[in-house]
Amino acid sequence: MKNFSGFIIIAFFLFSCGEEIVPKPKPYLTLQYPITSYKKIETNCPYSFEISNLAKVNFKNNCWLSIEYPELKATIYITYRKVEGNLDEILKEIEKLTFEHTIKADAIPDYRPFENSDKKVYGKLYNIEGNVATNIQFRATDSVKNVLSGALYFYAKPNYDSIVPTIKYLEKDMMHLIETLEWK
Repeated sequence: MKNFSGFIIIAFFLFSCGEEIVPKPKPYLTLQYPITSYKKIETNCPYSFEISNLAKVNFKNNCWLSIEYPELKATIYITYRKVEGNLDEILKEIEKLTFEHTIKADAIPDYRPFENSDKKVYGKLYNIEGNVATNIQFRATDSVKNVLSGALYFYAKPNYDSIVPTIKYLEKDMMHLIETLEWK
């Protein structure tokens, strides 16, 4: 019986010497986005800007609109407000809506400012990190007559880790919208 147990121990050492088994690394999703080209959107409203050719625009009769990305299952909702001596009130309201996300947000890092004195466009773009309803919001104004604000929404329950690549892709489009914004 002693020889048999010795044989098993020796067999174990002989057969255990081989290639080390290593678990496969966790795979990550690699998303490929098309290179964006832009087209100018002309409206009867007091503004115009450029949007991605991948997007569809739906106009409302009060100069509000939605920019839909069907393949990305996302929409940017644009709100227009005419300033009638209440610019500070409008800007505070927009900022309040942005910071209402602090309850669910992991962070709201500093905003990204934008200024184009020649076109009289002054804006801010906010990134809101975490599982929130809208991860990017912006506002733009001419400081006198017009305010435009926008918010990005997805048609899915927010899972920030999964949608970060899409957020970054659409952030470029939103920044391009602000950069090409012109007041009429």
